[in-house]
Amino acid sequence: MRRKKDLLKYHALAWALVLTLTGCSSANSDTSQTSKTAQEAKLPAAVGGDLSYGLATSPDTLDPHRSGLAVAVRVIRTIYDSLVTQLPDGSIKPWLAAEWSVSPDGLSYTFKLRKDVKFQDGTPFNAEAVKFNYDRILDPTTKAANSAAFLKPYKSAEVIDEYTVKLNLETPSRAFLGNLSQALLGIVSPAAAQKDGDQFGKHPVGTGPFSFVKWEENAAIQVKRNPDYNWAPEIVENKGKSYLDQITFKIIPEEATRIGSVQSKQVLAVETVPPQNVVSLKSDPNVQVLQVNTVGLPYTLFFNHRRPPWNDVKARQAVQATIDVDAIVKTLYLGTYPRAWSPLSPGIFGYDSTLENGIKPDTAKANKLLDELGWVKGADGIREKEGKKLTLHYVDGTPNREKRNDIAVIVQQQLKQVGIAVEVEITKDTANVIYTKGTYDLYGNSQVNSDPTALYSFYHTSDPKGRPSIPGLSDPQLDKWLEQGLVENDDKKRAEIYKQVQHTIIDHASIIPVYVFPYTVAALKMVKGLKFDNLGYPLFNDTYLQK
Repeated sequence: MRRKKDLLKYHALAWALVLTLTGCSSANSDTSQTSKTAQEAKLPAAVGGDLSYGLATSPDTLDPHRSGLAVAVRVIRTIYDSLVTQLPDGSIKPWLAAEWSVSPDGLSYTFKLRKDVKFQDGTPFNAEAVKFNYDRILDPTTKAANSAAFLKPYKSAEVIDEYTVKLNLETPSRAFLGNLSQALLGIVSPAAAQKDGDQFGKHPVGTGPFSFVKWEENAAIQVKRNPDYNWAPEIVENKGKSYLDQITFKIIPEEATRIGSVQSKQVLAVETVPPQNVVSLKSDPNVQVLQVNTVGLPYTLFFNHRRPPWNDVKARQAVQATIDVDAIVKTLYLGTYPRAWSPLSPGIFGYDSTLENGIKPDTAKANKLLDELGWVKGADGIREKEGKKLTLHYVDGTPNREKRNDIAVIVQQQLKQVGIAVEVEITKDTANVIYTKGTYDLYGNSQVNSDPTALYSFYHTSDPKGRPSIPGLSDPQLDKWLEQGLVENDDKKRAEIYKQVQHTIIDHASIIPVYVFPYTVAALKMVKGLKFDNLGYPLFNDTYLQK
């Protein structure tokens, strides 16, 4: 097991924003059993109760292998465990796996599993279950989403014995072990997944600290304490069953309603606090505001390089020089969201801070570039060429998550200044518009991730048989760097590779980075022990309600 000593030094800083974890110890298949007496001695004064937790949007599914939404992970992490966990310093620690070894060529990982774990449906957790899970993600009929990218370059699994499994890779990968800690690679019950098929996401079963109760569409999701749970990872203090009886995730898309519900004490905690409410809530004597920056790929506007004229670098640079990102971030987020400058967020390994403050608004430059491309302003101020108006089709999803629809409106206003007409399409069906039809010129997205290999699925040339990447880039040099970044063992060389990747993407105006998302929770002060993992997702193992 290799510690990534240089990896993500920021995690230690980020963790300072979170409630401090103390008293952690490693899991072990033979020695981690906590006696009932010792466990009860650690219980907080108040045990039990229902934590109501307001979500900003509805999860797409509770099948971790098929989900593509961060909001789903908030619920998914309560139901499922992973083989390993990643600590704030980047080190990988045991969870469902007690220990592991890596082959000298880096092409196989052999895991010895805990022997005391069972799924919430009573079926045993073992090597066959691990093999089933990862093979399920590879199976095209699963229609895996982000989990497929996290699992790469997994090839196959061999069951050595009941509690030993060997995972084989196509190529070595620096990110593979860390990715196994991701919630979207959580271990599902093979019996339940086979029984419910496509409907498994509505009837989820894992090994986690909470088990699924019910899902009222667009209203609420309820999970209850798993009474047998006794195998939590080092990242939390409480290794046994949860202090809470249950958690009710209430789906409250309307911002004012969500904030009002916690102020009126109808809900005990709510996520995604709007910027305009952060200051006032911090001064509310009944409320606490918890905030942690997420890491990975910041919220970014991606050009579709497959569609003219945006396949021309000058056209993209004209847009890059026109959009005033500082004005957007300050206007919409009131200083509560940091501006993004790179394809990566600060704190992730390889982030290049020299890109900061590098792009400034310059409408004169934008006009000059568009003139050079032959786009001439018409009577209405919109540029034309060969009888066609210069139009950019901007697609975003609904509901208005993190004020992203408002970004579209401001971009529309700003680009009009240089003669670019922006058509804004707000749709519930972004997956179809982006990945199937491809009828967009600009689209915003982000991804929570702990390693810069996340750039691969966004910027490497797409597999013709797979899902197309959002920007549709096909750059041989960029491909080479992204492939090297997957396997390079020297951290200095690896950081330099990702520095080149970031600069190339920005220099070619392939994207417009906008903001780094700070996950913000407002909770009544009776809610204690709510913590977050190193990616910014909430952890409820230690949470209790003070009466």
